[in-house]
Amino acid sequence: MEPVNISFAGAFLAGLLSFLSPCVLPLIPSYVTYITGLSFADLKAEHPSHAVRRQTVLHSLFFIAGFTAVFVLLGASATYLGSFLQEHMNALRIAGGILIIVFGIHVTGIVDLGALLGEKRLTIHRKPAGYLGSFLVGLAFAAGWTPCIGPILASILIIAATEEKVFHGMALLLVYSAGLGTPFFLSSLALHRFLGFFNRYKKHIRIMEIATGVFLIIIGIMVFTNYLSVLSRYVTILFGGGE
Repeated sequence: MEPVNISFAGAFLAGLLSFLSPCVLPLIPSYVTYITGLSFADLKAEHPSHAVRRQTVLHSLFFIAGFTAVFVLLGASATYLGSFLQEHMNALRIAGGILIIVFGIHVTGIVDLGALLGEKRLTIHRKPAGYLGSFLVGLAFAAGWTPCIGPILASILIIAATEEKVFHGMALLLVYSAGLGTPFFLSSLALHRFLGFFNRYKKHIRIMEIATGVFLIIIGIMVFTNYLSVLSRYVTILFGGGE
């Protein structure tokens, strides 16, 4: 049986939390109509035509591939820099844990660090045609339009920096992208159901923000105390049959 890395489960959950953030979730219908070029009426139909469904699937996959490519490259870079500073890895882990805790406090709303984190956004006002255009929009989304998911993404990158191999950091961000991309893809396929879900969910957005912040604080404490590595090793032994 393959070894189990508890960090991957956390990365996937972080991706889901990023999707549910107040800067991403309300804009899903706009993103879908923008990348597909379809009308809102076509997309929210309970039984869309085969052509509409095909166009939605392909454009959504290219959009997801765009932001995944950027996130995976960021993961590779973070791990490479962490490996380069191997002799200072303990200090890097402690500093990273503190930073993740600070990010968590910010997300809960206890302390506003908006000015420190910045909210610069890269937007494409006129989408390039075709599937390549959707891929480019995905690149732009990852590169600049992520002020709300920034603390979550930065926390995953900090964990990636503590990984020993570049491949592990890339895999961590690939799993994070899957956590963000999967609900986006499902929402694009059934936009009418997404709208119903959002109408029920939006009154709980503040609770989700607090829950996300608490999640980051817990992860930060685990990184700071090195318990995340200990827990990953324990789970690997428990499920992977290691010694």
